[in-house]
Amino acid sequence: MASTETAGYELGRKLDSIPFSAYHLLLIVVLGTVGFVEGYDLALGGSLIVLAKDPLHLTQTDIRWLVAAPTFLVVIGGFTASALSDRLSRKTVMQIGVIVSTLFTLLIPLAQTPAQLIALRLLTGIGLGFAIPAPFPIAAELMPAQHRRTYGAIYEVMLASAFTLLPFVAFLLAGNPQGFRLIALPGGLALGVVPLLVHFAIPESPRWYLRKGQPQAAVDTVNLMIKRCGSRVPALTVGALGSHLALGRQALPPFMALFRAGQLRWTVVGILTGVSASTAYYTCAILLPKALVDQGGAVALSFGLSSVLFLASIPGKLFTGYLMEIIGRRWTMTYSLAGSLPGIGLMAAAHWAGSLAPVVFIAGGLITGFTVLSAFPCTRVYLSEQFPTALRGRGHFFGESSARLFAGVMFPLFLERYTASPAVFFGTLLVVVAIGAFVPLLFGRETVGQLETVTSDSVHLAA
Repeated sequence: MASTETAGYELGRKLDSIPFSAYHLLLIVVLGTVGFVEGYDLALGGSLIVLAKDPLHLTQTDIRWLVAAPTFLVVIGGFTASALSDRLSRKTVMQIGVIVSTLFTLLIPLAQTPAQLIALRLLTGIGLGFAIPAPFPIAAELMPAQHRRTYGAIYEVMLASAFTLLPFVAFLLAGNPQGFRLIALPGGLALGVVPLLVHFAIPESPRWYLRKGQPQAAVDTVNLMIKRCGSRVPALTVGALGSHLALGRQALPPFMALFRAGQLRWTVVGILTGVSASTAYYTCAILLPKALVDQGGAVALSFGLSSVLFLASIPGKLFTGYLMEIIGRRWTMTYSLAGSLPGIGLMAAAHWAGSLAPVVFIAGGLITGFTVLSAFPCTRVYLSEQFPTALRGRGHFFGESSARLFAGVMFPLFLERYTASPAVFFGTLLVVVAIGAFVPLLFGRETVGQLETVTSDSVHLAA
């Protein structure tokens, strides 16, 4: 094993040895706050389509742009961040994303035409592509392995809270001609708070310092964490990183190392595990309010029913975070996706239930929210664990962006024309989720937690 990998292993072992403390909880809360704000801004598109349709006289072409184009820019932003991550600090990448996304969300109330609204959502998408994937590789570096499920569950609960709050606020603003302006303010006003929280509370990655040839900075960062966590373990020294530690800047493996033998399978599996769960999310967040209106529901009712799905995902994500350490990542993902199929089926069949249709839909929504919309504590941690440190930033950003390209751009763009048909709309979603339920089980493997030993051939990545 290469010397830097030995040093990285020692850093990881030291970080894993730090007992869980109030400082770890602070890291979770700050990263979760980033997730809440960015999740709110991401999911805003579905509510904007309904609330701005009449005030801004949105055409069908405008709606299709708002459905797919902002998410496509999220993908472009993600791929750009993937190229920069591991070169720039991951904290810096996240800060860029948070500032850009919240700034342009704050400008949405000033939009006077459909073109202006679309342009602001496109610019917001670039920032979201930087910010949304960033918390997981950062947390994978800083959280002890045994507590990543705690982080994943709490982070995703805060994300789900944003997805639940958004349609509820839209429900309150339904019928208000200024509703689309007012609903953007909570996400935009975070510009004055969240960047400061990230700057002062989140440290840089110690392994990133090591890759840059700064072992003392890496050790100092670890020791700062030890101090903030109560100094319950001995401090780390540069000598403990290994007698053959290379002190110069270490060249990063090329981006194409993501696709080399020994890594390609895990890169592909990591992407595919996120595709089906992300497809369910984007369908519910972006298209479901419109679909329910097109299928005969009232605007306020559509937002209320959408909120039910994401409300159910809050306890669901806590359960998923617990389950992934009991039965493993792969079986948890299989449970989350396969367990949602009855729920999606009930939502598809609700229109046949007559006066009981809302009850049937809510039952289906509760099942769907508790299962597939709750899969992300597992899928995102699993994705980050597919890559060694030198590729983790780029690999995680690339994996999320690739999954989002299908789930958040191509699939909604295809499905938007069928929102008036319950059988086609929900039936297509059911097929995609059913296929994805067995990908991790058939083609993946359980990750082992220690980030430097996940990929069996990681020693060859820098070659």
